[in-house]
Order: sequence, then C-alpha cells, then structure tokens
Amino acid sequence: MRQVVLDTETTGLEWKSGNRVVEIGCVELLERRPTGRTFQRYLNPDRDFEPGAQEVTGLSREFLADKPGFAEVADEFLAFIEGAELIIHNAAFDLGFLDAELARLEGRGKVLDRCTVEDTLLLARERYPGQRNSLDALCKRLGVDNSQRQLHGALLDAQILADVYIALTSGQGEITFADASGSATTATEAATIGMSAADAARRPRVRVTPEDAAAHARRLALLAKKSGRCLWQESEARAGAGVDAGA
Repeated sequence: MRQVVLDTETTGLEWKSGNRVVEIGCVELLERRPTGRTFQRYLNPDRDFEPGAQEVTGLSREFLADKPGFAEVADEFLAFIEGAELIIHNAAFDLGFLDAELARLEGRGKVLDRCTVEDTLLLARERYPGQRNSLDALCKRLGVDNSQRQLHGALLDAQILADVYIALTSGQGEITFADASGSATTATEAATIGMSAADAARRPRVRVTPEDAAAHARRLALLAKKSGRCLWQESEARAGAGVDAGA
C-alpha cells in the first residue's frame, strides 16, 4: 500500500479569505515504511502573510520572492500523490487550501479525485477522546521526537507526522513472524499456515533463550503502551497466575 504523509504551510488560516500555500511537504510510505522519497517546495504566494502566520513558519515575502508559484509545481505535485492514500493531520485545512490552489488552474480537479485521505486528527480523537490531539501533544504521548520542531515547516512536520501515524496505528496487527528464508509472514497468515497438519508436522522446534523472552516482554509492553492494552500480555499474566495458584 502506498501512502503519502502531507503537510502545508500557508499565509493565513482561511483559504476563503484568499490566503495561499507557501510550502508543501510530502513523505512517501510503502507498506507503512518510509521509502526515502519526499516532495518539498516553497511557493511564492503573491500576497502578504496574515498577522502571526509569518512568525509560525519563519518564512517571509522576501525569502519566497524568487520561488515558483503553485501553478509551476502543480503537475509535479499531483504526480507525486497520484493514487496514494494521503495521511494528513486536520485534513480539512490542507485539502481546502490545495483545492483552492487547484481551482485557480484549468482542468486539475480536486485532490480527492486522485487520492483517498486518512485524517490523523480524527484517528487521535477516537483513540484519545477529550484530550489534546495536536501534533506536538501526540508526539509527547507517543514518544515521537519533535525536538527539531522550533518552527512549523511542511516537510519536517510531514516527517514527524509519519512517525506519529505509525505509532498511532500500530498494535498487535504489526506482529510478524519470519520463516527459515527470513521472509516476514503476518500473524493472520501464520495462523492460516498453522492449520495445515502437514506443515505442522514439519514445523521446527525452537527453544526460547532468556534474551528472546526479554525481547518478547519488551515488545508486549510497547504494544500495551501504544494500544492501551495487549491481549497476549494479559493472557500470559492469567496463565502465570494459574501456574502460581496450582503450585
């Protein structure tokens, strides 16, 4: 699955007031892993910043004066996001601005004509109702390093959001098993394979070392911290209690 984590910086808070995009930052994920491909452009908005916006981004009209306009990078940007699932924090904000930029061009349509969108703000609100779910708050809650985020920058924020998204959506579905060839198999696939009596008969016996057991315990603790609970960990605790009771 191809995903693109996206962020924008703008001259103000409302695209309906004529504010423009001044930076686009994108990070590509393939099967939830960064590929190293990014897209980042500063843009000349051809207008002034609203009060406060310039301080947030650290950008200025002077710095952006020789940068391309959105029209000059639109096709390259659209090609980068084509067919991907976009990961955006507060998607309505960024999509509103990007669609407003596209509306100024002929025949470009809207972002959702080309992509689907996952809004991490909505995901966070479902998981942490009643709590602060800004990007900085999620970084602190999920243990994501955002120490470089002194100012808002689209590419930096997209890189941070990629880490937040992976942490926010990881859980027991992330557990994988490796076969003798080293290729990874998901837990679901492993369960399906295990249903075969012939395969089960050929399955090698593996002895668990103390190091393996410690790594297993650390992984379960991480899953419990990120997801709020870990059924495997709870099952092991119940089994341990039963052994103690029987002893």
